[in-house]
Amino acid sequence: MDYSQIIAELQKKNYSPVYFLEGEEPYFMDKISDFILENVLSEDEKGFNQSILYGKDLSIESIMTGAKRFPMMAERQVIVIREAQNIKNIEDLAPYIEKPLRSTILVINYKYKTIDKRKKLYKAVSKNGVYFESKPLYDNQVPIWISKYLKEKNLGIDPRAAQMITDFVGCDLQRIVNELEKVTISLVPGTSIMPEDVEKNIGISKDFNVFELQKALGNKDILKSNRIINYFIDNEKQNPLVVIIGNLVTFFRKILIYHSIENKSDRTLVAQKLGINPFFIPDYSNAANKYGLDKAIVIISIMREYDLRSKGARGGSTENGDLLRELVYKILHI
Repeated sequence: MDYSQIIAELQKKNYSPVYFLEGEEPYFMDKISDFILENVLSEDEKGFNQSILYGKDLSIESIMTGAKRFPMMAERQVIVIREAQNIKNIEDLAPYIEKPLRSTILVINYKYKTIDKRKKLYKAVSKNGVYFESKPLYDNQVPIWISKYLKEKNLGIDPRAAQMITDFVGCDLQRIVNELEKVTISLVPGTSIMPEDVEKNIGISKDFNVFELQKALGNKDILKSNRIINYFIDNEKQNPLVVIIGNLVTFFRKILIYHSIENKSDRTLVAQKLGINPFFIPDYSNAANKYGLDKAIVIISIMREYDLRSKGARGGSTENGDLLRELVYKILHI
């Protein structure tokens, strides 16, 4: 089951005795756990029948003892275990999950790790409970996720604003939600977040960010490119070179992909291949006209060289600001 299916079943009150939630992205695990904590029991029932426990304080024996306890004056009890990755010998929980108590809902948050799917614990969960692996989103999935998240709140977002947040925060969904809350708190339902809102409330410049640098390089706009990198150099902590290079590598890789697409008139196909909002197709089309296939390949090779230099490899002690200036100069004049 995926996240949406699990939430849908919980909303229908179709409960499982065990939820084993694991993986690298904690946001979805926390949302499932919080939904169960907030909705399964009434406020009167929670006092005696709802527990939040932490893995480092638990043994397998104490978990099984608690899970086998019958609820008090309620149909069921809820036990949520956070940080379950700190429990020793988690596999020893398999005997309970093979025969779980139906009046207990046991929720296990096994963050940043995965269990061995060849062993008894996984097989028991798959048979008698709900297993969910929470995987991080890819960079190109994040703007789409932001749009869906806001749509549920009756809000929209300009594609440029979504990309600004993605470039600034990355794939950490909880951080993204925290940043979005800064913007949405003052918005009226039915309106959309614009780049100006992101700049005002989150502190990301709408004119001086990686997305705008990509666009300037795609246009071979020397003046704008240099203005942006000067801003980056003056604000180096907020704009680390390794992150800038990583984003530029992704940008030029998509230019390579664009060159390989035969039917460029099919916007849906192009957007799908590039993993972007169709709104941005003209940016890649324009950049592909400026940088042919051979040039794009050379630029990616150059960026890998500067990425290594920024991390101290290949010798030398050039400042990051100077490395960025050199890199941008080479891209613009190749």
